[in-house]
Amino acid sequence: MSGQVVACSPQEVGSLFLFEKLSDEQLGRLCAQGRVELFQPGPVYAEGEPATCFYVMIEGTVVLSRRVGGDDVEVIRTSQPGVYAGAMQAYLGDRVPQVYNNSMRVTEPTRFFVLPADLFADVVREWFPMAVHLLEGLFFGTKNTQAMIGQRERLLALGSLSAGLTHELNNPAAAAVRATATLRERVAKMRHKLALIAEGPFSRDVLASLIEIQERTAERVAKAPALSPLEASDREDTLADWLEDHGVDHGWQLAPTFVQAGLDVDWLERVAAAVDEEILPNAVGWLNYTVETELLMNEIEDSTTRISHLVDAAKQYSQLDRAPYRVVDVHELLDSTLLMLSGKIGPGIEVVKEYDRTLPPVPAYPAELNQVWTNLVDNAVSAMHSAGGQGTLTVRTALHNERLLVEFRDTGPGVPPEIKDRIFDPFFTTKPVGEGTGLGLDISWRIVVNKHHGALRVESVPGDTRFQVLLPLTAQTPDEEPV
Repeated sequence: MSGQVVACSPQEVGSLFLFEKLSDEQLGRLCAQGRVELFQPGPVYAEGEPATCFYVMIEGTVVLSRRVGGDDVEVIRTSQPGVYAGAMQAYLGDRVPQVYNNSMRVTEPTRFFVLPADLFADVVREWFPMAVHLLEGLFFGTKNTQAMIGQRERLLALGSLSAGLTHELNNPAAAAVRATATLRERVAKMRHKLALIAEGPFSRDVLASLIEIQERTAERVAKAPALSPLEASDREDTLADWLEDHGVDHGWQLAPTFVQAGLDVDWLERVAAAVDEEILPNAVGWLNYTVETELLMNEIEDSTTRISHLVDAAKQYSQLDRAPYRVVDVHELLDSTLLMLSGKIGPGIEVVKEYDRTLPPVPAYPAELNQVWTNLVDNAVSAMHSAGGQGTLTVRTALHNERLLVEFRDTGPGVPPEIKDRIFDPFFTTKPVGEGTGLGLDISWRIVVNKHHGALRVESVPGDTRFQVLLPLTAQTPDEEPV
């Protein structure tokens, strides 16, 4: 939008703090190459348009805003003469995208000194060459540092996840190894016991009955009911008494296994009715090995299934062999992240999931959303660990104003009000030296806001801190800003 060109006074331009140290000759050149424009209330330029001019306000009221998701968020409103905006990085040339990084409007008739971007770049380079070199070094140095530390942040997160995943995989793998070794021992003893039974003076009918009982025993193991500790203890006492009364040695050792398998006194009575009294102890021992082998195979199955689930979660988390931008169920992403971080979360922190499963899938970059979840969960866990290692992490999803809400709520000490506005700034961290780079929330902000056109905000009081991610439900043109 163009304003009405009015007279340019070098004295008036020189009264602005930005130009107060310039010579009369320099001020004359500015007025000769630039212009003063009067804008009526309304927009001056829009975010994302080519940055063609540098604006310095002489008088009036200016409002700057940024596009966040589908909303324009006001970032500054001022009537201070001399404030400037527009093509402020023109002196960097085509090494950076020359577009307006905010939108500007005026709320009353406002006069600006306007300098075309190329002329602004020329006078800055000519009049302040040393300052230009310093600003270039600062800009690109900060950008490179941010990129390098951002990579380190991701590597640290990957290392933490790898350690947690290794720990989680080690438990079921070790359980499967132990169960396999014990199973080998039990099968060997079963063969030995079966040989003893076969060498005895037993009829084919008795052996057939024993085999039938063995089959029914295996079936009962698969359908064993879950018992409370008190119920299990009572059943163990009852079975141990029965075994002792029927001459079975070490009945107190067999009883817990039988109870775990869902066997009771009625089952033992059927066994006793099927075999002679003198072989009952051997028959019970043989069936005990049957029960143990079934339980061990269940344990091996549970362990290997757990390993398979962890591998699936790792694939889901890393989004291997998946399109980078696609429609996803955020609950799958959240579950895989929580599983990957379970080792770091620790036993002292309770994880509560409050999912609205009716929410539709959303278009997103799933691997990068997982990075956001990781950063937010890691911050919540760190806050609770710093306060004693106890607390509750609540992950909630809901529909909020036609956007999908993902909320991470922790019971940590909270974010102090004096730093709340700074936590999304690059390199700002409250963690001890060596434990944080200060880029986790900055990266999360850019992924959510810049790349997904969503919003990321925080609400915090001691004992209740909530980081909220809002994502659009429909696809928008994805931004390819590096994160």
